[in-house]
Amino acid sequence: MNLQQFLLILRARYKVVLFTLLGTVAVTLVVGLVLPKRYTAASAVVVDVKSPDPIVGMYLPAVAMPGYMATQVDVINSDRVAQKVVKMTKLDQSPQVKEQWLEDTDGKGKIEVWLAGLLQKKLDVKPSRESNVINISYTAVDPGFAAAIANAFAQAYIDTTIELKVEPAKQYARWFEEQGKTLRDHLEKAQNRLSEYQQQKGIVASDERLDNETAKLNELSTQLTIVQAQTSDAQSKQKSGSASDTLPEVVQNPLIMNLKLDISRLEGKLQDAAGNLGKNHPQYQRMESELAELKKKLEVETLHITSGFSTSRAVGKGKESDLRAAIEAQKKKLLEIKSQRDELAVLMRDVEAAQKAFEAVSQRFNQTSLESQSTQTNVAVLTPASEPIEPSFPKLLLNTLVSIFLGTLLGVGAAFMLEMLDQRIRSAGDLAEMLQLSLLGVIPKTGAAAKRARRLARLVFWRRKPALAAH
Repeated sequence: MNLQQFLLILRARYKVVLFTLLGTVAVTLVVGLVLPKRYTAASAVVVDVKSPDPIVGMYLPAVAMPGYMATQVDVINSDRVAQKVVKMTKLDQSPQVKEQWLEDTDGKGKIEVWLAGLLQKKLDVKPSRESNVINISYTAVDPGFAAAIANAFAQAYIDTTIELKVEPAKQYARWFEEQGKTLRDHLEKAQNRLSEYQQQKGIVASDERLDNETAKLNELSTQLTIVQAQTSDAQSKQKSGSASDTLPEVVQNPLIMNLKLDISRLEGKLQDAAGNLGKNHPQYQRMESELAELKKKLEVETLHITSGFSTSRAVGKGKESDLRAAIEAQKKKLLEIKSQRDELAVLMRDVEAAQKAFEAVSQRFNQTSLESQSTQTNVAVLTPASEPIEPSFPKLLLNTLVSIFLGTLLGVGAAFMLEMLDQRIRSAGDLAEMLQLSLLGVIPKTGAAAKRARRLARLVFWRRKPALAAH
């Protein structure tokens, strides 16, 4: 089939095409006018993924995930949000709605769940491309109802995001509170053990006490060293023997010095008397006896001083023994204090560890408590829904254009279907192709002669058709 044949068929059966087109358009218009009008209201919410959390003070990693926006769309479409819309709008309290629910479900189930399912069927949620805006659309017969439900879904979604963030924080807060009580008990017990130990051992300041006792030990050691030196010196002086006259204690003794002077002076007089008076003179003998008495006295005083060294040595030995015993006792006391300090340090570390654990849990408890009381979210209404003026369904102009296109296709299809059932000769080319004969001429399409020629041609054709069929 070429283009000429196609156009000839359409021209011959244009009434079929026209009637089909008009019927399709008419049916579309009637249906569009009969069907109830539906209005679509849209609300837009924006999800802030760049601002940090106001309580935690840091960027949440979940908002940067690729599926975050898809998750938010699923949250809006969830039963939880839909049931919250039912409670917000109080649709479950309407007598008409209750009657319809009883009629549809015979009172089975919950009316909130049934209403949420009906609302979800007419809800359309679409995220904007390359942005953080989510469009929430709702379609209803009443434009005011459509706008109210769209705004209710937006608000219910915001409330749900707050609940989804607050509910885990509440659970964490309860858990941290329980842990805080346990850790507080541990801290109090550790502090009590530390206090009891300090009271039992009489420890006020362990470092100062240790320093004082160490200083005492050092002082005793110094005293022992001095006493040992003195004892050793006394012992060596005691063993000096004939050299005791040269000892500093003897030489520097005033009495001995006077005795020596008297002896020296008396010896001088004695020498003079020996030359002048002679040794047998009574005066010489008296002076000689006085000299012997002075020397004896000097010897006695010297012996007295040297005997004092023995006493000093004995006293030094006693002091040394006492100091050694005191040092040993001080060492034991110091070791006991160090042992007590080690035990005290263990108890103090237990208190510090319990304190740190309690403070860490308290900090987390305070943070989760603030999060559980938060009313802030990263979602805000960008554009609230308003009552639509024009219906979203049916769209008469669009439906009419579509019906014209479809009616034209249906009309053309119907014309070709009829042509296949009843084929006609539409042109000289059709006649030559059918008869397989050369075309001699074409009768003009004017006047009565042309009509008679066409009738004659049809008559000849139909009479010869059986013969052609036989060939």
